[in-house]
Amino acid sequence: MTLRIRLGRVDKFSKKNYHSRIVVVDSRKARDGRHIEVLGYYDPTKQPALLKVNLERADYWIKSGAKASDTVASLIKKAKQKSSE
Repeated sequence: MTLRIRLGRVDKFSKKNYHSRIVVVDSRKARDGRHIEVLGYYDPTKQPALLKVNLERADYWIKSGAKASDTVASLIKKAKQKSSE
């Protein structure tokens, strides 16, 4: 089983007004399918964008072999920069 850390949509009914959860899933599952763990959320529609990530759990999953998508990797990087300030 290959694990991925990626975005999962929360609001299925609106294309422009949405927010996403940062989740750990099996890479073969659908975007909105069953997830293993929720690590945080991201809402780009707010000003400024809302981002909350459990960095300890994200590091745990990455050390366990999960691969983050490009978008989630950049969000984790932003969250780490924000927490170090």
